[in-house]
Amino acid sequence: MSEQYGNNPLHGLKLEALIEELVDFYGYEILGEALNFKCFQLNPSIKGSLKFLKKTEWARVRIEAFYLYKFKNLPRPDASQYDLPPRDRIVPDHQKPREPKTFTLEELKETKARKAKLSEGPNKRPSAKKNNYLKANNRKKEINKPSPKAAEDASESDASFDPWGEAKKKLNSSKPRL
Repeated sequence: MSEQYGNNPLHGLKLEALIEELVDFYGYEILGEALNFKCFQLNPSIKGSLKFLKKTEWARVRIEAFYLYKFKNLPRPDASQYDLPPRDRIVPDHQKPREPKTFTLEELKETKARKAKLSEGPNKRPSAKKNNYLKANNRKKEINKPSPKAAEDASESDASFDPWGEAKKKLNSSKPRL
């Protein structure tokens, strides 16, 4: 079984060593921008990053994929291997690690802005979710709001019937005035 994963650069590599390699080469700023992990952006440390990545499976899969396809610069996996986590993928013997891809903060920020703009699309409004939320809340208020006639009827009937009215009068009269 170890022969099967022998060509995978993640085989036998501890998570701590992986993080150290990436931090040594890219630094926390570039990793924080590229992966968008708070553990690399706010108060970054190897220990804190390790703690976060051990707890969250999706983040570990993402950083391992970054390690394989950006740092080791391997070609993307085929469809059969893509569904597997990066540690379980079989890397063919003819694929060898190459020089790491280099990034600058400016490039990463531009890429992030371009992706955000594309996700909005030509027909989507950026605040559509907020508008839908506000419309739903207004509809709820309108449904719960009594009609003007019902409000008048309620105020007339409330004026004639107040179960606590006499108790309030007794309480107010028994209070000593200062």
